Amino acid sequence: MVAVAIEKPLREQEVAVQEQLQTPWRVILYNDDIHTFDEVILQLQKATGCSLERAEQIAWTAHTQGKAVAYEGEFEDCLRVQGVLREIGLITEIAG
Repeated sequence: MVAVAIEKPLREQEVAVQEQLQTPWRVILYNDDIHTFDEVILQLQKATGCSLERAEQIAWTAHTQGKAVAYEGEFEDCLRVQGVLREIGLITEIAG
């Protein structure tokens, strides 16, 4: 007996990919010993448009816990945010 793989129609695959891209994605910011708090806070504000207070919270969490969620949203937005954070060499990843 030969096993036959049944593939989803192409349209269903496209819909599945689109849904995955729209699920909540997160930009994770990792602590480092290179950047000052002020540098990180300013870059967080530039990347996400968040308030000074929120940027301070994110920076403090990354500092004390080793990492923090810097942004949550659609995949394309996370890529943009990650790109801005990496402009100054911050260590980030996107998790979904």
